[in-house]
Amino acid sequence: MTRVMTAARHRWVFPDPIRLDPVFAAAAGEQGLGRFAAAVAARRGIADPQALAAFLGTAGGGLNDPHLLPDADALVARIVQAQTRAERVMVFGDFDADGLTGLAQLVLVFRRLGLDVVPYVPSRVDEGHGLSLGAVEAAAAGGVSLIVTVDTGSTSVAEVAAAGARGIDVIITDHHHLPEVLPAAVAVVNPHRADSAYPDAGLSGSGVAFTVGRLLLGDLADAEAEALALADLAAIGTVADVVPIMGENRAIARLGLAILRAAPRPGIAALLARASAGKGRIDLETISFGIAPRLNAASRVGEAMDAARLLLADTADEADTLAATLEAANATRRDLMKTAIAEARAALGLGGPVEPAFAESDRGDVPLVIAAGGPGAAASLVIGPWSPGIVGLIAGRLAEETGRPAVVGTLLGDTVRCSCRSDGRMDLADALGACSDLFLRHGGHAAAAGFELRRDQWEAFVERFLALATAWAPEDPRPPLHVDLALPAELVDYALYHDLQRLQPCGAGNPEPLVAVLGLTVARVRAAKGGHTQLVLRRGLEVIDGIAFGRADLAVDLAEGDRIDVVARLSSRVFGGVENLQLEVRDVAPCGTHPRAAAVLAHVADRAERRAAANLVPLEAAVEGGRA
Repeated sequence: MTRVMTAARHRWVFPDPIRLDPVFAAAAGEQGLGRFAAAVAARRGIADPQALAAFLGTAGGGLNDPHLLPDADALVARIVQAQTRAERVMVFGDFDADGLTGLAQLVLVFRRLGLDVVPYVPSRVDEGHGLSLGAVEAAAAGGVSLIVTVDTGSTSVAEVAAAGARGIDVIITDHHHLPEVLPAAVAVVNPHRADSAYPDAGLSGSGVAFTVGRLLLGDLADAEAEALALADLAAIGTVADVVPIMGENRAIARLGLAILRAAPRPGIAALLARASAGKGRIDLETISFGIAPRLNAASRVGEAMDAARLLLADTADEADTLAATLEAANATRRDLMKTAIAEARAALGLGGPVEPAFAESDRGDVPLVIAAGGPGAAASLVIGPWSPGIVGLIAGRLAEETGRPAVVGTLLGDTVRCSCRSDGRMDLADALGACSDLFLRHGGHAAAAGFELRRDQWEAFVERFLALATAWAPEDPRPPLHVDLALPAELVDYALYHDLQRLQPCGAGNPEPLVAVLGLTVARVRAAKGGHTQLVLRRGLEVIDGIAFGRADLAVDLAEGDRIDVVARLSSRVFGGVENLQLEVRDVAPCGTHPRAAAVLAHVADRAERRAAANLVPLEAAVEGGRA
């Protein structure tokens, strides 16, 4: 029987060929950046010498003037008034890592300015997103005369009006999409405003808070140093909120990483210890998978104020105690997620138990899981008996697994509270806007959003959302895998790895470059612990190691001698004191099955033959006719 080699699990999306502008190519060379890495930068919008110099230059040079924020003057004037009158100020921060780190920044700034500050983090379950009436009542009872929001408030028209009726002013700092009618706040500091002159609207809520901090500390003697010392918190919020790591966000990330590696504040140091992250190994993945989940766990299955207290902790002892609390919450969150994912996947026909569970209630036997959008549908929609704190995580996992938008909700009485996730190709904010007449409230971004609606509106929403998703859906349902470079295996070396490292830090909007490494031969393949596969791959007379995380199937499907192409992230590992180049394999396909891969290999072979005959053309110039 003929063995059939594994097909690609993803839909490989190759970049369009690009011919570098000679001036830009020369500038890249002067910066010590190779042609292939320069091509990746150019495709990401860094296509002129000035942009490249800024991208590779000092981090501080990437920050914008905070005075350009909308309502900057009104903000400063009201804070000065609060100082003069010795007012009590409440900082109201959203309960996720972006809001928490932004809250911590403004609390520290206001303390530095001598203000009496009350931090407030709402309950994810009882209050939800947005400025809450509960917070307004707490402010009134506590003698607060000014509320400053962080990462929320742009749509809180009624709540701001309620605060005004109690004699409390509100300043909104936020980065979410704005409604047609803005709240009647003293200042609405949101770079998405139509009248905003701020150069970068892509800031996270924590990034906006960081910029507000720079604005308010501007007149102090050591203003720049004190403001930049908050960059660690801003970087955590920026990464956690998955905003593009380009422009000012990348500058914030670079500044923040420098602090995290050198001298993390007590609360962050305690979290890093729990995540077993050494200072020298801290990168954006450390934030994404080590710090942010622990901060978010506090509101998902515990008390969100514990995370705020941790970030504001002054001593290692206080931080260690709070970090232990967050660690326990995170462990509970992981357990809940394991069960919830299995239930959601089963209900959607994606594997697991065949039938959803049932529960006893005063309304009789009702299904715990209500699903729409099976394996062939354009979106996954499911309601389950899950904590509101984890529905966004479930949606994210489903969207990642299926490559299509996911909506996951939980039933709270007669109300359904939902979170949505996608890869951004379907703009969720726009999609929810098209369904807004069905909602009690909604908001979010292109890739992450949320809403509440009455239970009797769920079926109408499902029908409308599936229609929108169907109109968006690509012909190939496999999740896309975007390739940055397509190269014959012989050109993948340490020089390329080090060049691509110059594009760090990488994250959303500036992802880790992925290289289609073409024309490899399997020399050895074996299963590894944890459901991974280890590979030794031959390219000519040399071999290169590969590791495919979470791809246990490859240990079965691949065999010695198979000719393959892979999409991989280039990495480096040290074994026995020797540093080796390694491919972190994301997907595998039989050699040349993708038309673009076949075209590159054929072109290289043709040019190589002519090179051998004329001894004139270097192999690098053969790739896509001199184009990268």
